[in-house]
Amino acid sequence: MAVSINLERILSLPSVPGRAAQALILLVTPVFVAIALLTPGQQAWGLGVELTVIAAAIGPTLLVLAGRGRRTSEQPLWSWLLNGVLSSVVLSVGLLLAGISLVADLPGLGGLYWVPLSAALAWLGGLFNAWVLLVEIMR
Repeated sequence: MAVSINLERILSLPSVPGRAAQALILLVTPVFVAIALLTPGQQAWGLGVELTVIAAAIGPTLLVLAGRGRRTSEQPLWSWLLNGVLSSVVLSVGLLLAGISLVADLPGLGGLYWVPLSAALAWLGGLFNAWVLLVEIMR
């Protein structure tokens, strides 16, 4: 929604389209994870493979979008670290750890307990980015 309202302004600023893409990935990934979790009758290792594939798909993309060169001079360091880096890393690594623990049958690694933390931080990061794209970008 924020992208469609402020599209011209977003496209005119460097690194802001990447922030919009990051927000979209952070908000949509938990939905795909929920679909994988709610699929009835699948084996634990199958769910682990799905989570690992999702993590492998979003991890490198989020790493590029939240990379060091993507921080603008207007964005405070703490904001970039908490919102851009932390939410991206926790989502990717959390889903990867959950997937690996299910595939390898290692309950000591945490299993599905990584998913709520990953999803919550992803949504917080995505909502913060959406707020910036909707309101703060107009300042």
